[in-house]
Amino acid sequence: METPTTLLSSPAGMRAVRIARRSLAIFVAATAFLAALSALLWNDRVELDRLGLETADTAPQPGAVSLTWFGVSTLLFDDGETQILIDGYFSRPGLADILFDRPVYNDAATINYVLNEYRMRRLAAIIPVHTHYDHAMDVGAIANRSKASILGSVSTANVARGAGVPEDQIVVVDATANEFRFGQFSVRLIESLHAPSGWRGSVPFDGNVDEPLAMPAEVSSWREGGCYSIVISHPQGTAIVQGSAGFIEGALDDVEADVVLLGVAMLDGLGRKYAERYWQSLVTATGAAYVIPIHFDDVTRPFGEIRSRPKIVDNLGRTVSWLKAFRDDWDPDTRIVLPPFGRPIALYPLPETPEA
Repeated sequence: METPTTLLSSPAGMRAVRIARRSLAIFVAATAFLAALSALLWNDRVELDRLGLETADTAPQPGAVSLTWFGVSTLLFDDGETQILIDGYFSRPGLADILFDRPVYNDAATINYVLNEYRMRRLAAIIPVHTHYDHAMDVGAIANRSKASILGSVSTANVARGAGVPEDQIVVVDATANEFRFGQFSVRLIESLHAPSGWRGSVPFDGNVDEPLAMPAEVSSWREGGCYSIVISHPQGTAIVQGSAGFIEGALDDVEADVVLLGVAMLDGLGRKYAERYWQSLVTATGAAYVIPIHFDDVTRPFGEIRSRPKIVDNLGRTVSWLKAFRDDWDPDTRIVLPPFGRPIALYPLPETPEA
């Protein structure tokens, strides 16, 4: 009877060993090549200072409405008396958390730091544009630390309930109750759509949050839950926050705005024709003098690290070139400026620095 050693030492066995070793070497080399290629593509990103856009840098004077951008579409409006927070995304799950849909927690240390550093002690309202995790993940934790009201859909209410927010701080918006006043701010939530940026024109994580969403939870648990265009008016001016590059044509025809905070995430993949209709519905229709792109940064990066998405995922350079062309064709007096991270700027008026 032949032993395994005898079989391996036979001509056929030696040939099998050589084939196995060669196959393993090819597999290892292919794996290394694919890993290197993936790393190269993942790090091929547009540098923000090469977009040919100026960054807004006018410091607000006392009594002026200021705007502070915290990445994605988390925005703080402040007139010195009242503060309104759009979205609440400070915790920032990493890429692996998202890819493997792992349970995530609120980052208490980061939330506490932001609320203290930016003196969010006068928060009257927290308003997520919809309830995906990169918009609504921290709204409950912020409300519990501030006593601010949370406004939004039934899904938003269930996110708040899952965090233990008292019912008297939760306001569900509907067709008969979509306008609110906080100090000198007037807020109107207008039904909109999420960008069809998923597979074959679908909406990522579509559907609703049907029951209280307690932490920890997988990022897929934060369903879209309905989108809003948020119109924030003040005696000094009017701004529109469009957190997702979805829209309903004609929905804003009765709105005049000074500033549009324009969500541009994944706009590149939706095509130039779609992007042009989006611009016309949000900017041309409202007569906005300024456009501030938002939601252009990589949502997987830690809080405070602002990088564009990889070009293979979403080419920000091409998107900005489209926006400039639309501006030149349709709204030549409109200015496009980037928001600085974490630095309050005067919202009305914005700086008059010419674009490159």
